[in-house]
Amino acid sequence: MEVGGNLMAKEQKAARPIAKYRQVQISSLDRGRRGKHHDLVKGILEELRTAEPGLALEIPLDQINGVENANLRSAVHRGATSAGLEIETLTDDKNFYVWKSASRE
Repeated sequence: MEVGGNLMAKEQKAARPIAKYRQVQISSLDRGRRGKHHDLVKGILEELRTAEPGLALEIPLDQINGVENANLRSAVHRGATSAGLEIETLTDDKNFYVWKSASRE
């Protein structure tokens, strides 16, 4: 009886449910974060790299397609951290400002 019990357990283990989803190789996946603010943040960081010390980028809030200040600030900080930039930000009623932090040597 024990032999039959083991055989039945192996058959149950071997049976797979019908898959609903396609399976893909993990190595083929783009593992980078590309959120909805990607292009905006990319443009800000490209300009920020060339900004002179002591100058901030002034980004008009009415030109960022309804992105909330907190979401923009978070996205810019995430992007800057990934790019190895230390930044500071400030927002007023009309603009979002971002600049490179003074180096701390």
